[in-house]
Amino acid sequence: MESTRFQLEQHEIPTHWYNVVADMPNPPAPPLGADGQPVAPERMAAIFPPAILEQEMSAERWIPIPEPVREIYRLWRPSPLIRAHRLEQMLGTPARIYYKNEGVSPAGSHKPNSAVPQAYYNRQAGIRRLTTETGAGQWGSSIAFAGQMFGIEVRVYMVKVSYQQKPFRRSMMQTWGAEVIASPSPMTQTGRDLLARDPDNQGSLGIAISEAVEEAASRADTNYALGSVLNHVALHQTIIGQEAKKQFEKAGDWPDIVFAPCGGGSSFAGAAFPFIADNAAGGRQGKTVRLVAVEPTSCPTLTKGTYAYDFGDASGFTPLMKMYTLGHDFMPPGIHAGGLRYHGASSLVSQLYHEGLIEAVAVPQLATFEAGVMFARAEGIIPAPESNHAIRATIDEALRCKATGEAKTLFFNLTGHGHFDMAAYDRYFTGELENYDYPAEAIQASLLHLPKVG
Repeated sequence: MESTRFQLEQHEIPTHWYNVVADMPNPPAPPLGADGQPVAPERMAAIFPPAILEQEMSAERWIPIPEPVREIYRLWRPSPLIRAHRLEQMLGTPARIYYKNEGVSPAGSHKPNSAVPQAYYNRQAGIRRLTTETGAGQWGSSIAFAGQMFGIEVRVYMVKVSYQQKPFRRSMMQTWGAEVIASPSPMTQTGRDLLARDPDNQGSLGIAISEAVEEAASRADTNYALGSVLNHVALHQTIIGQEAKKQFEKAGDWPDIVFAPCGGGSSFAGAAFPFIADNAAGGRQGKTVRLVAVEPTSCPTLTKGTYAYDFGDASGFTPLMKMYTLGHDFMPPGIHAGGLRYHGASSLVSQLYHEGLIEAVAVPQLATFEAGVMFARAEGIIPAPESNHAIRATIDEALRCKATGEAKTLFFNLTGHGHFDMAAYDRYFTGELENYDYPAEAIQASLLHLPKVG
């Protein structure tokens, strides 16, 4: 009988995070200030602790994981690598399908991989209060959990459409002691201005980031924590791919293609970046791995955006970052994969895509839920809507293998479970969900407002 689960022992949790910057062919494009000059780290010291800033700027290949962080990781890590035999049989494919189950964390997703170290470094710096944003609620839940672990007060600005769609995510955050505010809110000048223009504004991650950054910058006792996009977040998430590589060795297999959902880029970075190290060295036994970021057609940042300097938030509080963007005032539709509703992508992910080292594909909402239901009926786990994007792309590739007879090894990042997303599944079953391809003319209109650099 073939093995299904490939486990690591707790002592095999990685001792270091992997920094992809060390293996990029070109240095990362620096963040810029309004004057077009690279931003000094001191500017960001108002909202980030020193250790996080060091990691954000580092080019070291390996960054040590503090033992207090590894101790909390041991509550759920290492996460299992699972061979999806039943899905393979359902599809009738010769492909071998594996997934990393990040839904086993206390918050039910991959997000605590970065939330825990961020809370640790802030506590180490004497910070007792954090603000943050959340879309689907996975990041908000994770930083609420991490804040509780280290005795830090947390305020979460939650995108209003998700605040309304996902009340039990709110309950999770409150259980761990966090305060949850629907964004845009009357708590900040950003929120007040937006609500004055449109009282029914559904919100976006860019707006929620603006509110959280605005509050953190205005209070000496408060720092800001971000759940995706920035280099240090991508760094922390590489624990996923590092564990997966060890587990593939135990399985006696190695992926041909890695798929992961991509909004800001944290889950893609976590699963894919460690394989870039192998590709940069010529591959494993001469075999390089295709790395595919999967995004929604309704928010097609990599596949239809422009590679340019833009703000990471809606109001221009953040430095300018070189990234694929739909424009910082892009207002995404209220799709149920709330974690993917972001106008930009990680600068590191964007640069790797621009230089042809990774790939990207966009998939429509209905097809992702179809894939999620297929996966649940085969493997038993109900996936988060974000994870459904990677599952869709994996199934499509498995069906191509069926047509060609190729026995490829496919690996995807199951970023979280969908237990708090059943209202979205209800809407899918009743036919209320619809596909939405963001109009090209709307994207072009948003891109007209990109900051002028140089």
